[in-house]
Amino acid sequence: MPFLIAILILIILIAIPSIKVVPQAKSYVIERLGSYYTTWKNGLHVKIPFVDRVANTVTLKEIVKDFAPQPVITKDNVTMQIDTVVYFQITDPKLYTYGVEYPISAIENLTATTLRNIIGELELDQTLTSRDIINSKMRSILDEATDPWGIKVNRVEVKNILPPKDIQEAMEKQMRAERERREKILQAEGEKKSSILIAEGEKESAILRAEADKEAQIKRAEGEAEAMLKIKNAEAEGIKLLKDAKADSSVLTLKSYEALAKVADGQATKIIVPSELQSIATIGTTLKEMISDKKSK
Repeated sequence: MPFLIAILILIILIAIPSIKVVPQAKSYVIERLGSYYTTWKNGLHVKIPFVDRVANTVTLKEIVKDFAPQPVITKDNVTMQIDTVVYFQITDPKLYTYGVEYPISAIENLTATTLRNIIGELELDQTLTSRDIINSKMRSILDEATDPWGIKVNRVEVKNILPPKDIQEAMEKQMRAERERREKILQAEGEKKSSILIAEGEKESAILRAEADKEAQIKRAEGEAEAMLKIKNAEAEGIKLLKDAKADSSVLTLKSYEALAKVADGQATKIIVPSELQSIATIGTTLKEMISDKKSK
């Protein structure tokens, strides 16, 4: 009886480690008698004791690796330090386990050599302004090269580009000069626009003043013309009333003299008297002289 209990305990101790629960986003690579047997996905699994073993535990999550800066030389012989970040994911646990020794180190070395090859075809200015092109080329090359390893490269990002110190100082001076040039251009454009606006304002103001003077003169002339028209209408109406009242020639003569008197009150230096009035005045003078002669006799 004690022997059976001992055997039972031994079986339990052997069986319990053989029961495996694979968590989510994990895979177990199983070997049987030293050879690849199968890949366990998430769930409950049982292996044969002393026959099966877990060769590798692989995560299926996306992995991010920030590799140290690498010295690279541009096409115009400028040495700089560039560090990259690689985003990759294991798609085949079997190939990842048996495809290459130390996969992460292999990806790092492959990234460094690929980066040197790409930067070697670019000049300094192109390197600083072509990050998207560098990222795209590196991702394509790395993804193709890591397919036999069961790895898919999703993204590659150039994190930092560090030129030599003297190059950085020269670039800073160039940027400072460019900013000063742009500032002067903007200031000159602002002054130009301000002068144009001031000139346009003065022009519009002069035009408005001229139009106002023109309208004032037109209104003044219209007022004077209307006043003269009313005066003429009043005079015509007066003459018409005199005619309707059958006024004799003496009254008409008197009215004519009154009109001449009003004209004489103005600033004119000459008075033109109608011939009819001149003849009437001559007759009046002759009559006055005849009366005077009779009185003297």
